[in-house]
Amino acid sequence: MLNIFFFKATLIFYFLGTLFFLLILSWDQRQGTGAPSWTQRLAVIVTGSGFLSHTVALAIRLKESGYVPLANLQEAVSFFSWAIVLIFFWVEFKYHIYILGSFILPLAFLSLISASALPNKIPDLNPTLVNTLLGIHTTLSVLGIVAFTLAFIAGIMYLLQEKFLKSKQLNTLYQRLPPLDQLDQWNKTAILLGFPLLTLGIITGALWAQYALGSYWGGNNSKQALSLGIWFFYLLVLHGRITIGWRATKAARLAIIGFVGVIFIFVTLA
Repeated sequence: MLNIFFFKATLIFYFLGTLFFLLILSWDQRQGTGAPSWTQRLAVIVTGSGFLSHTVALAIRLKESGYVPLANLQEAVSFFSWAIVLIFFWVEFKYHIYILGSFILPLAFLSLISASALPNKIPDLNPTLVNTLLGIHTTLSVLGIVAFTLAFIAGIMYLLQEKFLKSKQLNTLYQRLPPLDQLDQWNKTAILLGFPLLTLGIITGALWAQYALGSYWGGNNSKQALSLGIWFFYLLVLHGRITIGWRATKAARLAIIGFVGVIFIFVTLA
């Protein structure tokens, strides 16, 4: 199928983009100087080409299936990869932080590799299960995961930057990473966005289960229970940040822990 061609082209572009962005990161660490501007521009151009190819692949999938391409794990992981690259471009064009690609592109590429290993056949869904609620539920849920991914990346970058400051290793990588205050704000904003998306995803999922299965508490009770567990976890994180005033370091670590839990549910129980 045509979408497979664009999907494979996307894999190649994301692989090249990952190499270029890791080269930028390696250049900082080994050479002690920033990577040449042409390397940064080339990394963005290659990644942009992959993003366009990925968009075409998703559009073709949508046309072929007739529903939002999020009905199975392969489609959801592919959309997740597409969405985090979109977030990268938004942050890049707003803040011009090339180093962010060194963290996001490997994750996008690995996600797409995982998607390519899953069955690509368009699922033969029961018409009862295909409705607007399914598309809304899956879209909101994946976008919530994307927001928590950004919080996870901001948390990792924060801990790295903090480590450089404490050890007084003010190297080039330290200079290229965003300031601690900005990273902390990214972390907080991403969780503030991800939490309502997750909440709406859970609510629409329950409504969809009632419509399709006749019960708000569907057959996959373990996934619903763990999803509620993650919801309470991020509720606690927000409460700690807004009310108690938890330090940014603790928030960064909790964002990493929460992301691991989200990915576990997303991958193993989808």
